[in-house]
Formats: sequence, C-alpha cells, structure tokens
Amino acid sequence: MTGRLAGKIAVITGAGSGIGRAAGLTFAREGAHIILTDHDLDAVEAVARTVRDQGLNAEAVALDVTHESRVEDVVTDAAARHGRLDILVNNAGFGFSGSVVDTDEAQWDAIMNVNVKGVFFGCKYAIPLMAAAGGGSIVNTASTTANVGIRDRAAYCASKGAVAALTRAMALDHVDQNIRINAVAPGTIDSPYFAEIFAKDPNAARLRAELEARQAMNRLGQPQEIANAMLFLASDEASFCTGSLMLVDGGWTAK
Repeated sequence: MTGRLAGKIAVITGAGSGIGRAAGLTFAREGAHIILTDHDLDAVEAVARTVRDQGLNAEAVALDVTHESRVEDVVTDAAARHGRLDILVNNAGFGFSGSVVDTDEAQWDAIMNVNVKGVFFGCKYAIPLMAAAGGGSIVNTASTTANVGIRDRAAYCASKGAVAALTRAMALDHVDQNIRINAVAPGTIDSPYFAEIFAKDPNAARLRAELEARQAMNRLGQPQEIANAMLFLASDEASFCTGSLMLVDGGWTAK
C-alpha cells in the first residue's frame, strides 16, 4: 500500500458521520490502518465496512470520549496490537444553541466534557505511546469560533477556544519528542449535525442561506474538505507544522 499515510496506525474519534467519517475514509485510502471510534457503534461499524469493502484496513470501536479509562483502553490497545500509534485525530464533539444566560450547568459540563476533556484524555494517553515509538502526529478539531464569536453559541465557542489553546500548549510541551500537535478550524460544514437542524426548522431555506452567508464563498463546506486538511496535518507533508490552527472556513474570518 502506497500513500501519504502508508503503514501508519491511526485512531479517529467521532468517526461515525460527517467530518470523522470523511477523515476515516481518506486516511484509509492513503494507506493507514484506522481504528474508528464513536459513541454510536452501529454508525462507526458501517463506516468500517465501507472501508473494508474497498480492500482497506479499518476497525470499529465504541467509545465515549468522556470516560477516561475507556479512552485509555482504546488507545493503549491499538498501540499494543499494532506495535505503535502514529496518528490520533480528536474529532468527537457537539454543539447546542444558547447564550450563557440560557445555558445551564449540566449543558455546560456536557459540552466541555466531550469537546475539551475528550481531547485531553486522548492526548494524555496517546502522547506517551507516540514518544516511546519516536514520534507521532495529533490533529484536533477546533472551529472557526475559536477565533471569532457567534451569537447564541456561548458554550460551544468557549469549548472550541479551549481546544485551540490546548493544542498550542501541548505542541510546545511535546515538540522535543517529535510529536506534532495541530488543529483544524472548520467553518460551517454541510454535515448530519446541520441536516438535523435544518429538518427541525420551519424555514430551513432561510436558515441555510444565513449560514452560507457566513462564508465569503457563500456556501457550506463539505466534510471531505476538512478531511483533506486533517490528512495534510497528519502526514509528513506537514513536518514543519506544530501548534497550528488551520482555518478551513471558506473565507469566514477574512471578512
């Protein structure tokens, strides 16, 4: 198998749909053996079957990234069975609407547990394994909202800002171990998450037009476009990148 990730062992969280699914398919096509994880086992097993149907290598594992011992088990098991762990993509995450006034403590804790603590747990257990093997690459999913605020998404903006800051701090802490740690910052992506939002809105066309207008390109991004950025950051082509926040936002922050 030839490709930009030939022979690499990669764990991807939140891989059951959207950006995570696209990343899994892309990494597998580029030669990686991928361990796809998601809280929805049926969804991630379907993705793994799609990969294997193409003659490529994939495993599906149920994982709730808020459970530290489970994250540790999945990461260490992957390294033990394959001899090393080369790549970790911390993609699991979610969002909800609300200002700080509208957000209760349980909602705040839930989004911080998944979007921030999930990244913390993944890196906490992957980094020592990568260091022992001579290095590796970690890609976190942040958001354009790490750089700009948006209305009615206070907790989500806070969580993604934390991911960006954590990425930079970890990159400095572990650069001497040959571990590169970067993040992608997607704009608004045409994903199952937004499909559900559109389905519930009585004026879905209006809402979609408003979301498209955020981007200078006047359209929503595609999961594959984010997966392509993740592929670059995970690969040796990004050998001089660490602590980076790669904007893939259709020109949102250029406006």
